[in-house]
Amino acid sequence: MKAHTWKPSAMKALVLGLGFAAGIHQAGAATTLNVFTAGDDNMVAYVNDFLAPRFEAMHPDVTVRALGTGTGDAGSQAIYETLSAQRNQQNWGIDVAVVHQRMAGQMVEEGLLRRYTDDLDTAALATGENTRNALGVNVEGYVMPMFQSQIALAYNPALLAEPPQSYAELAKWVEEHPKAFGYNGITGGMAGVGFVFGWMYAFTDMADTLQNGPWDDEAPARWNDALEGLRAFNDNVTLTPGNAGTMDAMNRGEISMGPVWMDMYYTWKADGRLNPDFRLLLPEPGMPGQPMYYTIPERAEHAELAAAFISLATSPEVQAAGIVGEFNWFPGIDAEHVRGELSDAQWETLYADVDPETLATRGFSMPQTDYFRAILEAYEAQVSR
Repeated sequence: MKAHTWKPSAMKALVLGLGFAAGIHQAGAATTLNVFTAGDDNMVAYVNDFLAPRFEAMHPDVTVRALGTGTGDAGSQAIYETLSAQRNQQNWGIDVAVVHQRMAGQMVEEGLLRRYTDDLDTAALATGENTRNALGVNVEGYVMPMFQSQIALAYNPALLAEPPQSYAELAKWVEEHPKAFGYNGITGGMAGVGFVFGWMYAFTDMADTLQNGPWDDEAPARWNDALEGLRAFNDNVTLTPGNAGTMDAMNRGEISMGPVWMDMYYTWKADGRLNPDFRLLLPEPGMPGQPMYYTIPERAEHAELAAAFISLATSPEVQAAGIVGEFNWFPGIDAEHVRGELSDAQWETLYADVDPETLATRGFSMPQTDYFRAILEAYEAQVSR
């Protein structure tokens, strides 16, 4: 996979954003809490429209301002580069940084993030492995999950009454039903990439090592059988242009099954863009997902306010009303703490097909960073050829 090169225009926008935030701070008496967030535009809207009014009501002298840095890993890379450029400054211009799991570990290792959750009153509500481990890096104390995303298989029960329940069953089923399964390979979205990682977890003996390390120089040489199996599998599938393309193909009846991000799936259903009869399953042994993390930069100017903001954002009430109610994301804190804040209908909709227990046992993390890169490179060399 090619290394991402951040465009100068994007970095210029970040610099301008920092200058804008600083200008607000200097011009008014109120303190400005600067929240930089990777992800889609809805991440910025969530901070500005949902979280900011609630926090500002509790802190009348504070104004919350969010700046989006871009989608996918590139958005987290932009935050990393912005903080790196400020290393020699006494105070950094970001108070809260919302980043992907993949970047969080690198930022911790390079001393860019502050350890803060030891004193956070909501930290005990999030006990999952991803509060301690970010793709093989120990991040305990430095991160708090904003929400959880999970990849699963969506299927059309009208075309597939008894869907395969494991990767092994799926591989056999695809041979018998060519082109009925669709995904985007490793291009056009992370649902397809996550499917490939799940394949490697299922068909190598390295699932735990791939997720947690340590790196083994000889490991890629042992992946030939799994990758050859995936190459044969791809001969019988429909390759889609992306995550949305997979769901569009299901809507049109061109395929009967494919990997999706569960939050996107639920949002499309709620918006009437997806057949309401479609279902989800999480196959054995499991598929990966990832959280977005709330973090505080090491030299954040308003670190105490940042922690208070994150405490509010990770409270059961806000997780239920905002994370679940507004965006159909899985809560970042443990589901049991959100249950009492959700209606029965909300809970049943969110966990109708994949319950919390299944998520706990089959919801895997993405591979450790070196394996993440190596698997994609091996796919390009051996499967895409």
